[in-house]
Amino acid sequence: MRMRKKPWARPELESCNFFVISPKEYKGKWKELFGNDKPIYLELGCGKGTFIAVHGSENASINYIAIDIKDEVLGLAKRNIEEAYNEKNKCVDNIKLMAQEIGLINEILNEEDLISKIYINFCNPWPKEKNKKRRLTHTRQLNQYKIFLKDNGEIYFKTDDDELFEESLQYFKDAAFKIKYITYDLHNSDFEGNVETEHEKMFTKLGIKTKFLIAINAH
Repeated sequence: MRMRKKPWARPELESCNFFVISPKEYKGKWKELFGNDKPIYLELGCGKGTFIAVHGSENASINYIAIDIKDEVLGLAKRNIEEAYNEKNKCVDNIKLMAQEIGLINEILNEEDLISKIYINFCNPWPKEKNKKRRLTHTRQLNQYKIFLKDNGEIYFKTDDDELFEESLQYFKDAAFKIKYITYDLHNSDFEGNVETEHEKMFTKLGIKTKFLIAINAH
Protein backbone atom coordinates (compact mmCIF):
# COMPACT_ATOMS: atom_id res chain seq x y z
CA MET A 1 0.00 0.00 0.00
CA ARG A 2 1.32 3.39 -1.00
CA MET A 3 1.78 5.76 1.93
CA ARG A 4 0.02 9.10 1.66
CA LYS A 5 2.09 12.22 1.22
CA LYS A 6 2.90 13.88 4.53
CA PRO A 7 3.81 17.55 3.92
CA TRP A 8 5.01 17.89 7.50
CA ALA A 9 7.55 15.07 7.25
CA ARG A 10 10.51 16.73 5.50
CA PRO A 11 10.45 20.00 7.50
CA GLU A 12 10.15 18.02 10.72
CA LEU A 13 13.03 15.74 9.75
CA GLU A 14 15.26 18.65 8.80
CA SER A 15 14.68 20.25 12.20
CA CYS A 16 15.46 16.98 14.02
CA ASN A 17 18.90 16.79 15.64
CA PHE A 18 19.30 13.05 14.99
CA PHE A 19 18.25 13.14 11.32
CA VAL A 20 21.25 13.28 8.96
CA ILE A 21 20.35 15.41 5.93
CA SER A 22 23.48 14.60 3.87
CA PRO A 23 24.73 11.14 4.92
CA LYS A 24 27.27 10.97 2.08
CA GLU A 25 29.31 13.64 3.91
CA TYR A 26 29.97 11.20 6.74
CA LYS A 27 31.26 8.25 4.74
CA GLY A 28 34.17 6.88 6.77
CA LYS A 29 33.38 9.33 9.60
CA TRP A 30 30.37 7.91 11.44
CA LYS A 31 32.30 7.29 14.63
CA GLU A 32 33.32 10.96 14.59
CA LEU A 33 29.71 12.03 14.13
CA PHE A 34 28.58 9.98 17.13
CA GLY A 35 31.56 11.36 19.05
CA ASN A 36 32.49 8.13 20.83
CA ASP A 37 33.90 4.64 20.33
CA LYS A 38 30.72 2.68 20.97
CA PRO A 39 29.93 -0.13 18.50
CA ILE A 40 27.67 0.84 15.60
CA TYR A 41 24.63 -1.21 14.58
CA LEU A 42 22.83 -0.62 11.27
CA GLU A 43 19.17 -1.20 10.40
CA LEU A 44 18.46 -1.42 6.67
CA GLY A 45 14.86 -0.46 5.97
CA CYS A 46 13.81 0.88 9.37
CA GLY A 47 10.22 1.61 8.32
CA LYS A 48 8.27 3.41 11.03
CA GLY A 49 11.14 2.99 13.47
CA THR A 50 9.45 0.89 16.14
CA PHE A 51 12.24 -1.70 16.14
CA ILE A 52 15.13 0.75 16.32
CA ALA A 53 13.27 2.87 18.89
CA VAL A 54 13.19 -0.06 21.31
CA HIS A 55 16.78 -1.10 20.66
CA GLY A 56 18.19 2.40 20.87
CA SER A 57 16.33 3.46 23.98
CA GLU A 58 17.28 0.26 25.82
CA ASN A 59 20.96 0.10 24.79
CA ALA A 60 22.81 3.32 25.55
CA SER A 61 26.17 1.59 25.01
CA ILE A 62 25.46 1.10 21.29
CA ASN A 63 25.14 3.59 18.42
CA TYR A 64 22.53 2.98 15.73
CA ILE A 65 22.21 4.05 12.10
CA ALA A 66 18.66 3.63 10.75
CA ILE A 67 17.99 3.92 7.03
CA ASP A 68 14.92 4.10 4.82
CA ILE A 69 14.15 5.98 1.66
CA LYS A 70 10.82 7.86 1.97
CA ASP A 71 10.35 11.04 4.01
CA GLU A 72 6.83 9.91 4.92
CA VAL A 73 7.97 6.75 6.70
CA LEU A 74 11.06 8.43 8.17
CA GLY A 75 8.86 11.16 9.64
CA LEU A 76 6.88 8.49 11.48
CA ALA A 77 10.11 6.80 12.54
CA LYS A 78 11.39 10.06 13.99
CA ARG A 79 8.21 10.47 16.04
CA ASN A 80 8.24 6.85 17.26
CA ILE A 81 11.88 7.12 18.30
CA GLU A 82 11.22 10.33 20.22
CA GLU A 83 8.21 8.76 21.95
CA ALA A 84 10.21 5.71 23.07
CA TYR A 85 13.00 7.87 24.47
CA ASN A 86 10.61 10.32 26.14
CA GLU A 87 8.91 7.44 27.94
CA LYS A 88 12.30 6.59 29.47
CA ASN A 89 13.18 10.25 30.10
CA LYS A 90 16.14 9.98 27.74
CA CYS A 91 17.42 12.17 24.92
CA VAL A 92 18.07 10.61 21.51
CA ASP A 93 21.87 10.63 21.45
CA ASN A 94 22.71 7.19 20.00
CA ILE A 95 20.57 7.04 16.81
CA LYS A 96 21.19 8.63 13.43
CA LEU A 97 18.22 8.48 11.06
CA MET A 98 18.57 9.11 7.33
CA ALA A 99 17.18 8.67 3.81
CA GLN A 100 19.34 6.50 1.58
CA GLU A 101 18.86 4.04 -1.27
CA ILE A 102 20.11 0.78 0.27
CA GLY A 103 21.27 -0.54 -3.09
CA LEU A 104 23.79 2.32 -3.00
CA ILE A 105 24.82 1.80 0.62
CA ASN A 106 28.50 2.13 -0.32
CA GLU A 107 27.85 5.84 -0.95
CA ILE A 108 27.64 6.43 2.80
CA LEU A 109 29.68 3.65 4.46
CA ASN A 110 33.17 2.26 3.92
CA GLU A 111 35.81 0.12 5.65
CA GLU A 112 36.55 2.93 8.11
CA ASP A 113 33.07 2.77 9.60
CA LEU A 114 33.30 -0.74 11.09
CA ILE A 115 29.67 -1.73 11.56
CA SER A 116 29.29 -4.48 14.19
CA LYS A 117 25.77 -5.68 13.40
CA ILE A 118 23.23 -5.28 10.59
CA TYR A 119 19.47 -5.78 10.97
CA ILE A 120 17.35 -6.66 7.93
CA ASN A 121 13.71 -7.00 8.94
CA PHE A 122 10.91 -8.05 6.59
CA CYS A 123 12.43 -6.54 3.47
CA ASN A 124 10.71 -6.59 0.08
CA PRO A 125 10.93 -10.22 -1.18
CA TRP A 126 11.07 -9.19 -4.86
CA PRO A 127 9.63 -12.56 -6.01
CA LYS A 128 10.00 -12.05 -9.77
CA GLU A 129 13.20 -13.52 -11.14
CA LYS A 130 14.16 -10.30 -12.94
CA ASN A 131 14.00 -8.36 -9.65
CA LYS A 132 15.76 -10.73 -7.28
CA LYS A 133 19.05 -8.82 -7.45
CA ARG A 134 17.24 -6.00 -5.65
CA ARG A 135 16.79 -8.12 -2.52
CA LEU A 136 18.64 -6.78 0.51
CA THR A 137 20.01 -10.27 1.13
CA HIS A 138 21.14 -10.93 -2.44
CA THR A 139 24.78 -11.93 -2.83
CA ARG A 140 25.51 -8.67 -4.61
CA GLN A 141 24.24 -6.72 -1.61
CA LEU A 142 25.95 -8.96 0.93
CA ASN A 143 29.28 -8.34 -0.75
CA GLN A 144 28.71 -4.60 -0.36
CA TYR A 145 28.00 -5.03 3.35
CA LYS A 146 31.21 -7.01 3.81
CA ILE A 147 33.18 -3.86 2.98
CA PHE A 148 32.09 -2.12 6.19
CA LEU A 149 30.89 -5.01 8.38
CA LYS A 150 33.56 -5.96 10.91
CA ASP A 151 35.27 -9.34 10.80
CA ASN A 152 32.89 -11.68 12.64
CA GLY A 153 30.24 -8.96 12.50
CA GLU A 154 26.69 -10.28 12.30
CA ILE A 155 23.62 -9.89 10.12
CA TYR A 156 20.24 -10.52 11.77
CA PHE A 157 17.65 -11.35 9.11
CA LYS A 158 13.91 -11.83 9.66
CA THR A 159 11.19 -12.49 7.09
CA ASP A 160 7.74 -13.96 6.64
CA ASP A 161 8.56 -15.09 3.09
CA ASP A 162 9.55 -18.77 2.69
CA GLU A 163 11.13 -18.45 -0.76
CA LEU A 164 13.14 -15.38 0.18
CA PHE A 165 14.43 -17.12 3.29
CA GLU A 166 15.47 -20.30 1.48
CA GLU A 167 17.16 -18.44 -1.36
CA SER A 168 18.84 -16.09 1.09
CA LEU A 169 20.52 -19.08 2.73
CA GLN A 170 22.27 -19.68 -0.58
CA TYR A 171 23.08 -15.99 -0.95
CA PHE A 172 24.82 -15.98 2.44
CA LYS A 173 26.75 -19.10 1.50
CA ASP A 174 27.82 -17.61 -1.84
CA ALA A 175 29.05 -14.46 -0.06
CA ALA A 176 31.09 -16.57 2.40
CA PHE A 177 28.97 -15.84 5.45
CA LYS A 178 28.62 -18.51 8.13
CA ILE A 179 25.15 -19.25 9.52
CA LYS A 180 25.38 -19.03 13.33
CA TYR A 181 21.69 -19.49 14.14
CA ILE A 182 18.56 -20.40 12.18
CA THR A 183 14.91 -20.99 12.98
CA TYR A 184 11.80 -21.31 10.85
CA ASP A 185 9.55 -20.30 13.75
CA LEU A 186 11.17 -17.51 15.75
CA HIS A 187 8.39 -17.06 18.29
CA ASN A 188 8.55 -20.74 19.29
CA SER A 189 12.35 -20.96 19.26
CA ASP A 190 14.94 -20.69 22.01
CA PHE A 191 16.16 -17.30 20.76
CA GLU A 192 16.01 -14.66 23.50
CA GLY A 193 15.72 -10.90 23.21
CA ASN A 194 13.63 -10.65 20.06
CA VAL A 195 12.09 -7.22 19.38
CA GLU A 196 9.01 -7.46 17.20
CA THR A 197 8.53 -5.16 14.24
CA GLU A 198 5.16 -3.89 13.01
CA HIS A 199 5.19 -6.35 10.13
CA GLU A 200 6.14 -9.16 12.47
CA LYS A 201 3.15 -8.49 14.73
CA MET A 202 0.84 -8.31 11.72
CA PHE A 203 2.05 -11.55 10.17
CA THR A 204 1.97 -13.36 13.51
CA LYS A 205 -1.71 -12.44 13.95
CA LEU A 206 -2.31 -13.98 10.52
CA GLY A 207 -0.63 -17.20 11.64
CA ILE A 208 2.46 -16.68 9.48
CA LYS A 209 5.67 -17.81 11.14
CA THR A 210 8.73 -15.57 11.29
CA LYS A 211 11.88 -17.05 9.78
CA PHE A 212 15.10 -15.81 11.34
CA LEU A 213 18.84 -16.29 11.01
CA ILE A 214 22.10 -14.83 12.23
CA ALA A 215 24.96 -14.83 9.72
CA ILE A 216 28.59 -14.08 10.55
CA ASN A 217 31.01 -12.23 8.31
CA ALA A 218 33.65 -14.95 8.45
CA HIS A 219 36.70 -13.94 6.40
